[in-house]
Amino acid sequence: MEITDKSIIPVILSGGSGTRLWPLSRESYPKQFLALDSRTKKTLLQNTYERLLGLEGLEKPILICNEEHRFIVAEQFRDLNTTPQAIILEPVGRNTAPAIAVAALQAISLGKDPLLLILAADHLIENIDEFRRVIQSAKKYANQGRLVTFGIIPTCAETGYGYIEAKESPNQEDQITGLEINKFIEKPSKDIAEKLIKDSRYTWNSGMFLFKASSIINELEKFSPEIINYCKIAIEKDSVDLDFLRLEAESFKKCPKISLDIAVMEKTNLGTVLPLNVGWSDIGSWKSLWNISQKNNDGNYINGRIITEESKNCYFKSEQRLIIGIGVENLIIVDTNDAILVANKDQSQNIGNIVKGLSSEDFPESKLHKKIYRPWGNYTTVLEGNRWLVKLIEVKPNASLSLQMHHHRAEHWIVVNGTALIEKNGEKQLLSENESTFIPLGCKHRLSNPGRMKLELIEVQSGAYLDEEDIIRFEDSYGRIKNLS
Repeated sequence: MEITDKSIIPVILSGGSGTRLWPLSRESYPKQFLALDSRTKKTLLQNTYERLLGLEGLEKPILICNEEHRFIVAEQFRDLNTTPQAIILEPVGRNTAPAIAVAALQAISLGKDPLLLILAADHLIENIDEFRRVIQSAKKYANQGRLVTFGIIPTCAETGYGYIEAKESPNQEDQITGLEINKFIEKPSKDIAEKLIKDSRYTWNSGMFLFKASSIINELEKFSPEIINYCKIAIEKDSVDLDFLRLEAESFKKCPKISLDIAVMEKTNLGTVLPLNVGWSDIGSWKSLWNISQKNNDGNYINGRIITEESKNCYFKSEQRLIIGIGVENLIIVDTNDAILVANKDQSQNIGNIVKGLSSEDFPESKLHKKIYRPWGNYTTVLEGNRWLVKLIEVKPNASLSLQMHHHRAEHWIVVNGTALIEKNGEKQLLSENESTFIPLGCKHRLSNPGRMKLELIEVQSGAYLDEEDIIRFEDSYGRIKNLS
């Protein structure tokens, strides 16, 4: 479909690390790629786009993510049978202003002057019909050249959000009238937040926007011209890599690391806020996730092998082990295959600081899951020793790993489910369940799944150096070079 001035292109920002929901969310696989809403199997990223379906003039989205997550993003949209306008890869995170500038410049190149709906990939919205109704109303203001943001009507004296002050109170009979913005307020203290929520001029800053591509480009050129200049160069020198648009790194890195609020919205006289009351949450803590999760009569959310007795208002989740909760209240208990979190629900917002400490002390659990996703499937580290490592490898139907070689390790593969096509030094063989093969050090090899069902195999590595950097790639279906890109 041709992009026109009446088109609305969602721009979904999906580069966050989500450390406040550790250990479930980590840098290698953050919360936007997880199915955290207990009422659906879709991920937060997928729901961000699907809740827009039915909007008049809706076009396919522009997605912005980092290098490491590109195949996860692409795969999740393939699951939706949706091909994005573009998946733009940021070489380094520079906050929202440069990301939105790149999206606006890319949108202009696709057509005339579409509306851009800026959304975070990790928000949850309960009342989808009302959300779409408010967006529809916001288009009137955006088409007039206004920069529209959506202010969430507060439900408590929240100190974890910024606030927006409108110049006047909303009309109580029509909560979707656009109001001129007076100022933005950074995250307040508890005392100040309690005062703000008593005044209907104040709303939470959701970080969602709607404006014409030309409008935001003009205001960026006025208030932050260096962002537009460097983003233009980064796009002019970009490279197409399969389904991805890879920004030129040197120019993009010169952009200041700054939010759109600070770069433009706090300075422009074009800001309009529309109050929004749709059951919104940014799922910024375990407590907020407990709030939106389906709970039993004791107020407990239970997922996995869980047995409770005399326990109330807890969040229990286990990926593997059996958890027994007796006489506990107000706790977050999350078990993954390499970490266990036990936290008071009211202090769960402090987890981000704990993760920073783990990262500074080089705990791998601070960033990486045991289960690592690749474009062909995934692998899970099961056991490891000083010179050996055991993995469970899962390969999607009709997918292949790269043709590769290792200098420092040998591998033994045992098929436990499905059929494997093995290539070793140019010779091919098929392996079925309970059959195995040995890959000696220095052997050029490839693993493929020629079947229609998932291939599962056990890989036993042995050698002096077992890091994933010991991969030399010769051929690859996903455009990766010899490193982990």
